[in-house]
Amino acid sequence: MTTQISANNVKELRNKTGAGMMDCKKALQESEGNMEIAIETLRKKGLASADKKSTRIAAEGIIESYIHIGSRIGVLIELNCETDFVARRIEFRKLAKDLAMQIAACQNVSYLSTADIPKELIDRESRIELAKEDIFNKPSKIKDQIIKGRLEKRLKEMSLMNQAFIKNPDITIEDLIKQHIALLGENIKISRFQKFLLGEMMEK
Repeated sequence: MTTQISANNVKELRNKTGAGMMDCKKALQESEGNMEIAIETLRKKGLASADKKSTRIAAEGIIESYIHIGSRIGVLIELNCETDFVARRIEFRKLAKDLAMQIAACQNVSYLSTADIPKELIDRESRIELAKEDIFNKPSKIKDQIIKGRLEKRLKEMSLMNQAFIKNPDITIEDLIKQHIALLGENIKISRFQKFLLGEMMEK
């Protein structure tokens, strides 16, 4: 016997997940009316399709700002989506604010992803690791493994997408964006960001 689902429950689930009405109704029926299980089911399906959406053009969006307490750190970020409708959604705007706060909190973050880090900088970091005294007497193969591991860690520290989300360290920023792609049904991407530190351009 099919579980009867009220229109109010379907609407509530749609508001929480952004999924279509029929998908919400089906998820609630499959979970026998359990809202949490239905949300988990829809989000799993959404995350599976997030990668497909990530290639679509995202030309709408917003520019968000964040000024940290004390007004010594500021961030500007451009977050894009596919439609003006999603750009106005409170979930999208909250995501932009969270991302700006994340950038302000991460001292070493300068690039969106490790793929954006210039080769010259990667080569410099490799030379620094190679010159460290603690690996001088290591066998060549071991030395290469140590340098590779340290370099990967260093590059991830500089990449926003690899950071643990400050409000939920169990997920990365990349995971956070994919969750919102699933929630809002559109491609979402960070086009650019800039961090401002008070006095950083001045000689002291």
